[in-house]
Amino acid sequence: MIEITNLTKTFTTADGSVEALKNVSLRIEDGDIYGIIGMSGAGKSTLVRCINMLERPNSGSVCIDGCDIGSLTKKQLRHERRKITMIFQGFNLLMQRNCLGNICFPLELEGIKRADARKRAYELLELVGLSEKAKAYPAQLSGGQQQRIAIARALATNPKVLLCDEATSALDPTTTHSVLELIGDINRKLGITVIIITHQMSVVESICKHVAILDEGEVVESGEVGEVFAHPQSAAARRLVFPEGEGAAVVVNSSDERFIRVVFNGANATGTPLIARMAVEEGIEASIAYASTKSIGEKAYGSMLLGITGGDDKVRGAIQYLQKTPDIFVQEVSLNDR
Repeated sequence: MIEITNLTKTFTTADGSVEALKNVSLRIEDGDIYGIIGMSGAGKSTLVRCINMLERPNSGSVCIDGCDIGSLTKKQLRHERRKITMIFQGFNLLMQRNCLGNICFPLELEGIKRADARKRAYELLELVGLSEKAKAYPAQLSGGQQQRIAIARALATNPKVLLCDEATSALDPTTTHSVLELIGDINRKLGITVIIITHQMSVVESICKHVAILDEGEVVESGEVGEVFAHPQSAAARRLVFPEGEGAAVVVNSSDERFIRVVFNGANATGTPLIARMAVEEGIEASIAYASTKSIGEKAYGSMLLGITGGDDKVRGAIQYLQKTPDIFVQEVSLNDR
């Protein structure tokens, strides 16, 4: 378990001090895939660097399995970092080494015998689906392949925690999806705890179990992904869930129209005429007052605002019908709530 308590980090600049983190507290369970999301400058990268003490916080603590890593000596911290590895947006591979050599590198630093290191590296190449690229150099690989090699290298020392700092930001959507699938597969197979730092809603929606929203150095909201995105409470969460500004495009068709928000959080609804089917099967017609949805693979993400007329029975019936589909969250809202 990772427990972050009252973490504060201040940087001194030419223009004065900047408080990058303000009393951040989080609890991340073993084996979780935990997303930390926020806009640029929210403090995400500072937080992830404080987790492995690449940045020293001014106050607060980071405890992993009960060990306060901020209290460790340099030697003890180097040993602890074997359990907390990291992948980055820029891959950070050694260009003069081939893929096998890149994966072997952290094992060489640990004094592992060459034969054992190579054996482990070949196992990891197989795990990330690039066993045929052992002798290739990073410059010969695509961005997605480079990130897979970076993941393999990060796993070389059998870590308990994998930190991903904007690890898919440089990749196209299709490659991002395949890399996230790989990270999810690794999480399931190895039980490794994954912390994903990102500004992309689609990344959190497609892989994370829990999420914390960071805004100006503070955690403004946290919890299960579905709950946070279905019922965003903070202004920062609403900006992320409804980036276009949900209220700006709402079309009101009738004075007695009531509204329900439908949030798709990985529902298998792609290609399914859900709203039309509700009209046919339940006799409940809905006008789409607002919609911002997208498909990732065969799953749907995003939200709709539906207008329903006909009183309590129709609204209640629509909510009950739509909630039958897994990974869809539905609630009635007023226009003033949005």
